Amino acid sequence: MRYLFLAAAAVLAIPGAASAQDGPVGPAPFTGFRGEALGGYDSLAEDVDGVVYGGALGYDFQANNLILGVEGEITGTTAKITDRNVIVAGDRLRLKGGRDLYVGGRLGFLVSPTAMAYGKVGYTNARTKVDYTGGADSGEDSFDADGLRLGAGLEVQISPSAYVKGEYRYSNYKEIDDIEVDQDRHQVVAGVGIRF
Repeated sequence: MRYLFLAAAAVLAIPGAASAQDGPVGPAPFTGFRGEALGGYDSLAEDVDGVVYGGALGYDFQANNLILGVEGEITGTTAKITDRNVIVAGDRLRLKGGRDLYVGGRLGFLVSPTAMAYGKVGYTNARTKVDYTGGADSGEDSFDADGLRLGAGLEVQISPSAYVKGEYRYSNYKEIDDIEVDQDRHQVVAGVGIRF
């Protein structure tokens, strides 16, 4: 429920930002290459959350009220957890989220001349860094997880070439370095982008 509330708040805040512009914003097609900066809330697991940040590139094609797009993204996160005395007194195990690569597509539809609601689906590959301190077995390692991402959002034009967006996305990882897992991830992000 917390994730739905955060997603709704992010999406509802965007039209207010667009209406605060000086003068009218004319409709422009949601077509062409785009680049954007992203930031928001990241939950890797229960009680393991932080800030997600990064950027994305994509291309959209508009046909009447429908928009089809492809996109690629790279993000990082501040989410981490540290456990002490895991094996023996005085040792420390730290898990930290690393880079996350995503490639996928999205399908949107116009809800106004300058606003598009959309859904997205694609492949995600996330890295987790492991750091153990506590004797002969001390060291660092990292693991890559393959998964599926689903998401939904609202994108609003604030000028003929600039836009803002709010997005909720859910990722599920089924494999970490050939080991089967079932790990969920929730993110609520905002973005600012340019079409060119």
